[in-house]
Amino acid sequence: MIWYPYEQLKTMKAPYEIVDANGVYLYTKDQKMIDSVSSWWSVIHGYKHPVINQAIISQVEKFSHVMLGGLTHEPARKLSEKLASWLPGDLDYCFFSDSGSVAVEVALKMALQYYMNRGDEKRTMILALEHAYHGDTFKTMEAGDDEDYHFVLKAYGASPYVVHIPTEITALEEAFEKYHDRLNCVLVEPLLQGAGGMRMYDVSFLKKARELCDQYGVLLVFDEVATGFGRTGNRFVADLVLPDILVLGKALTGGYIGHAATVANRKVFEGFYDDVPEHALMHGPTFMGNALACSAALASIELFETQNYMEKIKRIEAVTRREMKGFTDPRIREVRIMGGCVCVEVYDPAVLKGYQEYACKRGVFSRPFLNYIYAMVPYVIQENELVQVLQCMKDWFAR
Repeated sequence: MIWYPYEQLKTMKAPYEIVDANGVYLYTKDQKMIDSVSSWWSVIHGYKHPVINQAIISQVEKFSHVMLGGLTHEPARKLSEKLASWLPGDLDYCFFSDSGSVAVEVALKMALQYYMNRGDEKRTMILALEHAYHGDTFKTMEAGDDEDYHFVLKAYGASPYVVHIPTEITALEEAFEKYHDRLNCVLVEPLLQGAGGMRMYDVSFLKKARELCDQYGVLLVFDEVATGFGRTGNRFVADLVLPDILVLGKALTGGYIGHAATVANRKVFEGFYDDVPEHALMHGPTFMGNALACSAALASIELFETQNYMEKIKRIEAVTRREMKGFTDPRIREVRIMGGCVCVEVYDPAVLKGYQEYACKRGVFSRPFLNYIYAMVPYVIQENELVQVLQCMKDWFAR
């Protein structure tokens, strides 16, 4: 049987079986639903996009995968070159992996080894955010701060290697004052914390983090697995504040195939580029640089560039703000909107019980969690379809 994620299998309700998908719609044998969460925030171009389909078909007719150990190929080379030219600053050095969680693991490994290669083995600590989520592998769970997902780590007790702070500049300054000589990196989901509750914060926090990292010689790592490719209303948050290491995933391939990139700047790269064999980054996922994934990513980036996606995202945000203006209910704690994300947080999670089934009957696939109903729609969504998603949220509280 399938072991489904984040579910108690003994009591879970049957999942919806999808038989087809096209544009923003998922199809069961009986109905169609707008995918309001873009398959965990990744399917930015919708399903069955002809350009990405053809890119994968063309590549599979050559080969689907070869290892990057001792071999290389054009799709991986072209994608690394494209990202180097497309990303801000000197974020030019791409290490590929097969998922966002692994890509964050690679970033944390880079940050630790960067200092070890310099003979500084005291910098073993990570400064991260409260309510952080960076994945479900063990180091990313340790860097995360959400017991709803990572309660298994209680078996180990409190980590001596991670400090969590709120998104407040005073807390940031105090942490640097106390730990600066032991920190190897500051790790953040910039501006928008996803699985921690779609929490949004101001760019001033990131600017101060950059300033303090420069002052104390600490690496700044942006986990843009969820926030990259326009989700915050910025192409990348790295366009506003430049990190030393940038992690990309999810929408990198338009949601077609699992693939991710940990992109380092020149300073970090040169910390490994050496005659000493032990200074190499000893990491190598089997499917890193997968040719099909790289081909999909190149096609996805081309669509993002040539089809004016930033304007699409601005339109999504404008329509969302218009439709949600004045929307309130005593059960609602807050409505938050940023770029291509809208979140309704309630005081009591029991208020949301049954919403998924309700939305499904109204032609919307939604996946509320904890205290949150949210939408992160595909960027190709039409206005009437977006209004349908938002109206479904509002009507739930008007019943």
